[in-house]
Amino acid sequence: MHAVYYDTETTGTNAKNDYIIEIAAYDPVHDRTFDKLVKPPVPIPPEATAIHKITDEMVAEAFDFAAIGQEFIEFCGEGAVLVAHNNDNFDLPFLQNEFARHELTMPPWKFVDTLKWARRYRPDLPRHALQFLRDHYGFPANNAHRALDDVIVLHQVFQAMTGDLTIEQIYTLLNVPRRMRFMPFGKYRGKPLAEVPKDYVKWMAENGAFDRAENQELKEIFKEMKLLSSS
Repeated sequence: MHAVYYDTETTGTNAKNDYIIEIAAYDPVHDRTFDKLVKPPVPIPPEATAIHKITDEMVAEAFDFAAIGQEFIEFCGEGAVLVAHNNDNFDLPFLQNEFARHELTMPPWKFVDTLKWARRYRPDLPRHALQFLRDHYGFPANNAHRALDDVIVLHQVFQAMTGDLTIEQIYTLLNVPRRMRFMPFGKYRGKPLAEVPKDYVKWMAENGAFDRAENQELKEIFKEMKLLSSS
């Protein structure tokens, strides 16, 4: 597996109704970049242009996503792990919808969401937006909200966050289910599990709460904490 950092700019924020108008990527293994404007089937709304500065005139001579998508596949290769900030809620849904619209087959890529990583492994930070992280790690300001500039910054920031971890290790860590730390329901909902009284755990057991399939992880954790009998 090798990492390819990518970013998209779009006509709006709704992946079902809006369109990709720029897609960029950086392959640090081969030190090469990809940056293409995409001609959408609709005019670019002024409010979108105000953010990324891409106008209808700029994309007038661009190819549509059918062509650009194929070039993107060739750039990334089959075994890539695509890395983007807010990937799961933004870039990936846009990518999936564009591939579907143009009847392109998406390769068996894996994906890493660096926003999810930042929230999970840097909970000490008050914010996790890309530009906040750029400033926090001391990288110079860039042309924010243009795809290639954001991709380069993302690579710098994520390298700083992950150190010498490989992309395989990063992918694995993000996809291992997180252990439950807080009470998910009931009288002590939101309380750290270590602060739930033993009498309450006993009451739940007596009332069948741990017979439910969805509460098996909670049951095992309370057993490990010696708040619940192993029998």
